[in-house]
Amino acid sequence: MSEAKLLFPKFRNMRIRSAFVGAMAVASLAFVGACSSDAELPYDERPVEQIYNSAMDMLADKNYIKAAQEFDEVERQHPYSIWARRATLMSAYSNYKVNNYDEAILGAQRYMSLHPGSKEVAYAYYLVALCYYEQISDVGRDQKMTEEAQLSLSALIQRFPQSEYARDARLKFDLTRDHLAGKEMEIGRYYLKSHDYIAAINRFRVVLTNFQTTTHTPEALHRLVEAYLMLGIKTEAQTAAAVLGYNFPGSDWYQDSYALLASQGLKPEENKDSWISRTWNSVF
Repeated sequence: MSEAKLLFPKFRNMRIRSAFVGAMAVASLAFVGACSSDAELPYDERPVEQIYNSAMDMLADKNYIKAAQEFDEVERQHPYSIWARRATLMSAYSNYKVNNYDEAILGAQRYMSLHPGSKEVAYAYYLVALCYYEQISDVGRDQKMTEEAQLSLSALIQRFPQSEYARDARLKFDLTRDHLAGKEMEIGRYYLKSHDYIAAINRFRVVLTNFQTTTHTPEALHRLVEAYLMLGIKTEAQTAAAVLGYNFPGSDWYQDSYALLASQGLKPEENKDSWISRTWNSVF
């Protein structure tokens, strides 16, 4: 599942309307006007089913901006209706479809706040997480969106572990961790090339401590071998290589580390008192 899916059908029974009036009285206390419209629609009072079905037709035609406006109009004109609750989430979905992420997040979060017990609330959490996830930039830029995506995905997984969205959320959560580890590696490599070895070691240490199960761990261990050798701290370099060889024996990074140590007459050898050894053992 790579994107949010459509939740609700059209309003089919024209006589159902009266049965829902008053069912959502609490919604009126927190009702917020249209948040996704470029300009607020003029007030034209219409039956709830007419507005809702109009919004669904626009959604089917991929006219997402107009659909969001119509769904917001359901809330504005019929805040007591159960269809206002549905429209809140459908407006958020419509905004998501045209990458109006801020509006989509606000709408989904409003739904989560107003209807925490709804069976669709897991979907709202998922929609928020997707909005952040799809704004993740490359590792050379600020990772605020990656962090927000990680927090949102974590909240979904913890609150709704058995939901249909949980599996995809777990996959995306792992990817956010890998992305954040990649950012640390990029900064660490920069410091290494600048001969600021202590700063480089601190970045690679973050990878081993916080992102040990990511794809960047083998390289982080190798870079520690490089940095410690440049500082003349041979026991730590040997420990990093030993941990690398034990856990990733067939990797190119281990071959490079082994050759680097051998060029100085050294071999991989673990020092149990090293922070590298303690960190690794504390996780596995």
